[in-house]
Amino acid sequence: MEEDIRIYVEDDAGQRTELIGPTDMGLNLMELLKASGYDIMATCGGMALCATCHVEVLAGPALPEPGDDELDMLETLPVVHIGSRLSCQIRLTPRTDGLVVRLAPTGA
Repeated sequence: MEEDIRIYVEDDAGQRTELIGPTDMGLNLMELLKASGYDIMATCGGMALCATCHVEVLAGPALPEPGDDELDMLETLPVVHIGSRLSCQIRLTPRTDGLVVRLAPTGA
C-alpha cells in the first residue's frame, strides 16, 4: 500500500517548501532531496561515509537515534547542530511524515 508523506525544507529566510515522498520504495531523505533538485553532493552515494548530505532537523516526529557510522561522520564536520543528521540515514516511512529540515551550508 503506497502512502505518501510530506517533508518540509526550510530555507535561510524561514520559508518552507513541501516535498512529497513515497514510503513504498525504500527511499531515504537524501534521495528525495536530490530528486527534488536540491544541491546535495552525496559523494558516497548514501553509505554514511562522507557527510555531504548533512541536514539539520528542525521539527517533526522523533527519529530513530543515529547509528555509530552516522555519529562518526557527524564528528568530522566543522559545524554541527543539535538536530544534525545525515539525510542518507533517514528512511522515508509513515513515521517521518511532517519532518522539517534545513540543508547544511556547503562545507558545514
